[in-house]
Amino acid sequence: MTSGFTFERLHHVQLDIPAGAEDECRAFWHGVLGMTELAKPPVLAARGGCWFRGGGVEVHLGVVPEFRPSRKGHPGFQVGDLDALAERLAAHGHEVVWDDNLPGHRRFHSSDRLGNRLEFLEPSPSPSPAAADA
Repeated sequence: MTSGFTFERLHHVQLDIPAGAEDECRAFWHGVLGMTELAKPPVLAARGGCWFRGGGVEVHLGVVPEFRPSRKGHPGFQVGDLDALAERLAAHGHEVVWDDNLPGHRRFHSSDRLGNRLEFLEPSPSPSPAAADA
């Protein structure tokens, strides 16, 4: 059965932040992860928060009155060179917790400066044909 529409891609993910935490977000999303901050439309900028983009990924950080970091719900970012990212996060004081429970992928969890849970993953390397014949 066709629904008449198709999903093309995820445009963005939004995470909650407390009021006044924009500089902490910039330090993490731009300073640690290297994402570019985007200008928010003026009507939305008045609400606080900030937006970032890196590659085809966009993260919106929105202010909520009673902020609590998400400890279970999380965005999952597929990246290239997962080990380099893990080293970068650890070098900036962010815990990296490896998890091998997703078949076909290598992944770890970490968190932003505000405690929001984040997942980073990449497909596992395919075995070489020589290794499969052994």
